[in-house]
Amino acid sequence: MSARRFTTADGTSLAVEWGGGSGADGPTVVLVHGWTQDRRTWDRVVDLLPPDVRWMRYDLRGHGESAPAVPGGATIARLADDLAEIVEDAVTTGRVAPHGGLLLAGHSMGGMTIMALAERHPELVRQHTSGVVFVSTACADMGRVTLGLPGAAGRAAHRVERGLATALAGYRRDRLPLRPAVARVGTRWLVFGRRPRRADVASVTDQLLRAHPASVGAFQTEISVHDRTAALATLRGVPGAVLTGTADRLCSPRHARAIADELGSAHLVTLPDAGHMLAHERAHDVADQITAVAARHEAAPLPS
Repeated sequence: MSARRFTTADGTSLAVEWGGGSGADGPTVVLVHGWTQDRRTWDRVVDLLPPDVRWMRYDLRGHGESAPAVPGGATIARLADDLAEIVEDAVTTGRVAPHGGLLLAGHSMGGMTIMALAERHPELVRQHTSGVVFVSTACADMGRVTLGLPGAAGRAAHRVERGLATALAGYRRDRLPLRPAVARVGTRWLVFGRRPRRADVASVTDQLLRAHPASVGAFQTEISVHDRTAALATLRGVPGAVLTGTADRLCSPRHARAIADELGSAHLVTLPDAGHMLAHERAHDVADQITAVAARHEAAPLPS
């Protein structure tokens, strides 16, 4: 991967990558990855987009090749401000396709970042957003994650998850002390559905092991209190899609329906037996929905 460096207002260096075609009329696709992952989440998807589609993806602070979050900077609100700064710079420098606006696509915490962008920068969103795709994410109700387990097992999973977030937030090393083989077993169970590809499990695990522990610990606490249902009103009526897997242990189809209900015009796509990592497990479906939303924009483009 070849990335440019972008420095945010608080001095954090982010890795930003541009690719795809140079179409002037379609939207520029902005891809935002999720918690403990990096821009490689979208590898399969970008390869499946039409060749003329321009796209941008980047590593969130504390993830991938981007710098760790500064003290107090591991918040979803700050992620939204980072995205706003990247978008404003892209618009100013002409990297955004001149007539197409932006199609925002977010996975998991990346989707939450887009919601926070709508909350904190509504005029930027209204002016430039021509489509939105939410993948395996939630607008609220993430405070009692049970990993899909019933009863006492679910309650125990919630306590472990909260304790792990607290421990990670205070961890001072740059990488998690996990053996890849052990991490792959946990990753396979937690975020994938039936019969995942070995290469996908290995990629997701490698992304996890590259993430900055204290940053992702603080972000996990942010996810637990995330509630940006009201912010979706800014995106109401914008062409969109919401994708969910029936075997997702983190963000269930119930979460997806809540987003689709708030957006009104978004197409809800439920994928049987798929887990949380839809950009890996169902890359064709994700790419098809992004392409379909882009086509809906071209049928009714943003006003000049």
